[in-house]
Amino acid sequence: MSDQTALEKYQQWCEQPHLPADLKSDLEAIQGDEKAIVSRFGTDLDFGTGGMRGVMGAGLNRMNIYTVRRASFALAQHVLAKGADKAKQGVVIGYDCRHNSDIFARIAGCALAAAGVKAYVSPLLCPTPELSWCVRYLHAAGGIMITASHNPPAYNGYKVYNQHGGQVLEDDAHDIHSHMLAISDVFSVPTVTVEEATAKGLYETVSTTVRAAYLEAVLANVKDGRVQAADREKLYVVYTPLHGTGLVPIREALHAAGYEHTQVVPSQAEPDGDFSTVKSPNPEEPEALELAIAQAKATGADLVMGSDPDADRVGIAVRAQKDEFRLLTGNQVGALLVDYFVGKQAQGEPRRNPIVFNTVVTSDFGAAIAQQAGVAVESTLTGFKYIGDRITAYEASGEHELLVGYEESYGYLVSPIVRDKDAVQSCLAIAEMAAYHKASGRTLVDRLEELYQQYGYYGEKLVSVALSGEDGPARMQQALESLRKEPLTVSGFHLAYTEDYLTRERHFVDKTKPDEALTLPKSDVQKFVYQGGHWVAIRPSGTEPKMKVYVAVRGKSHDECDALLKRLEDGLASRVHV
Repeated sequence: MSDQTALEKYQQWCEQPHLPADLKSDLEAIQGDEKAIVSRFGTDLDFGTGGMRGVMGAGLNRMNIYTVRRASFALAQHVLAKGADKAKQGVVIGYDCRHNSDIFARIAGCALAAAGVKAYVSPLLCPTPELSWCVRYLHAAGGIMITASHNPPAYNGYKVYNQHGGQVLEDDAHDIHSHMLAISDVFSVPTVTVEEATAKGLYETVSTTVRAAYLEAVLANVKDGRVQAADREKLYVVYTPLHGTGLVPIREALHAAGYEHTQVVPSQAEPDGDFSTVKSPNPEEPEALELAIAQAKATGADLVMGSDPDADRVGIAVRAQKDEFRLLTGNQVGALLVDYFVGKQAQGEPRRNPIVFNTVVTSDFGAAIAQQAGVAVESTLTGFKYIGDRITAYEASGEHELLVGYEESYGYLVSPIVRDKDAVQSCLAIAEMAAYHKASGRTLVDRLEELYQQYGYYGEKLVSVALSGEDGPARMQQALESLRKEPLTVSGFHLAYTEDYLTRERHFVDKTKPDEALTLPKSDVQKFVYQGGHWVAIRPSGTEPKMKVYVAVRGKSHDECDALLKRLEDGLASRVHV
């Protein structure tokens, strides 16, 4: 879009007679600032497999009632194209604690109703996994989750789910986006009031019994018969929802399971779109759990857990030696869960042809544990939507049943009752795991060390390269293309092969081995695999302006892993610095 067109769009917005006061003030604040106007109106907010995510405000490249309305009307066209029965099945809408989330949910529901598609709208804050559950429970045609996960307070987002309760994949996202682009005037999108939609039977509030059914299903599928009531009574937990949606469902799940000694961090208990006690409501960040760890130290707790704002991911810290708390990574928790559920599988609660899912940037640690036990392992692209899609495919074929699915970014799933990562399930599963091991006189840290001694030591590090400046994305692409032309070689590491998920090819350094085709969908991910079980993977972030570099090594001790990680990181610094 040209700068002139952006200015024309800006002027069109300024002339709208019924523009909400906050958006009107937003437009007035950038009057005469061509750069700011082009930023907001020079392009449309992108819509992909993750839906939309962006800063809230006025403009086509911002999250606001008009861009949400257009996306919802486009989704309605996508649903209607599949048949009138799908329109009757409807679309479920959930929302988190962020500013405007409840408003965006109502706007979405009214746009669907205006197009003739029934909307089921949550009456209260709704975790992302609960939205996935609702889609499946109500046999809906799809779902919308209003959330920006762990992004800063200025952001909000819009995720779309299919009839199986998983986030839509490329084909569906492309179709919805095409319908969006066909709407050139966001102010022309049809809508109705909640009252009008309700009168027509096209807008309904989701019953609170649905949450009760979800929690019952979590308990039925996650509670472990090996853990005794007395074991649960002896586990002391500190939990923080980080101002998000997890407080009620996670606390209720833990309480119903028998974890009576569960404390909540008071200052982080209530929903707060400003996330006022943390720099980032991201459980991957150590700072996010500082208050919970301090409370755990003061009260003698064994375990700290914290969920992100939409309660699909969870971070944990465990009391270790000298009463210090050790933060565990997503890779470590995933490996512990694999070990735990492999044990559960072997002791009387089997799943049919169990399978563990991870991603191409996940540590090999959990896979080694599963494979040693004879459990199948399958890697997908990053994004839990791909894991959800494979669970659905295997459910249909009967070939495999989920044992554990996880990503290094702190997302886990241990029961296929939903098709997205689930902090409600995860918190209960982690508590069960901690109680089980405590009954044997060990902590999760102790069990982790036992696993390292048995399967070898694994070390991982995520390096995020921020893309500052308007030319940041261009510089990132230059760096990625440079790596495609000249593979990443690091002194002391012997490159075995490269994987390029954009071209879907595996190239071996040993030219006597023919190239192999990769079967996963196209994605801008490159992986460099070295002899000895070390690798580096690089991809652009799908939600933030940064490039993500994953470094993984295998060694004979923690010290050796740390040394190997540093050598790899130092060796790649010049190639990925943008």
